[in-house]
Amino acid sequence: MRIDIITALPHLVESPLSHSIVGRARAAGLLDVHIHDLRSFGLGRYRQIDDEPYGGGAGMVLKVEPLFDCLKAVMAESPDIPVDEVIYMTPDAQVLTQATVNGLTLKSRLVVIAGHYKGIDQRVRDAVVTMEISIGDYVLSGGELPACVLVDALARLIPGVITDAESALTDSFQDGLLDAPMYTRPASYRGMDVPNVLLSGNHEFIREWRERMRVEKTRRIRPDMLGD
Repeated sequence: MRIDIITALPHLVESPLSHSIVGRARAAGLLDVHIHDLRSFGLGRYRQIDDEPYGGGAGMVLKVEPLFDCLKAVMAESPDIPVDEVIYMTPDAQVLTQATVNGLTLKSRLVVIAGHYKGIDQRVRDAVVTMEISIGDYVLSGGELPACVLVDALARLIPGVITDAESALTDSFQDGLLDAPMYTRPASYRGMDVPNVLLSGNHEFIREWRERMRVEKTRRIRPDMLGD
């Protein structure tokens, strides 16, 4: 998979995508991430990429010309890999779900626009963007961190990125339930004991216990997922 990220703050994106699972996936050639500096396409001597909104109001808006010019340059790179989706990270969109992530892993190439300030000119959204994603009902300073969240969620599902593929398939939300409680050694610590069933060696009992715990945990924390 190739992911192109358009951002006004490339260093803010590059750092978290250079470490841990995503960093290893990139180093192994399993995930191809390209970060494009929007300011390279800015206007005039000072490389302007934002301006005041028409109609007045606080904040600044990313300009239409630099975004279109940057998108044109990005599309021209590796033309043999067609762009499947142009995604805009913005709080005023549908919230990212595991089902959405699963669907995007079937794509070969994604272009992700990280908004900033008060967002981007609506004409870019109308003419170019094919999918808009929010990571939650709150507002951040820009779309850079949400873009990193999306890449991380995608990377762990790419075959070969995680050594134990079953680990990703049993994550919370993969089948509509939260994950069961997890324990590791020691079996007893400061009077807190690991449930006996996990020490029994009976894999069928363990499976049934975990399934029961998943349902109970989901009902307690996210009853909306069960439709209760």
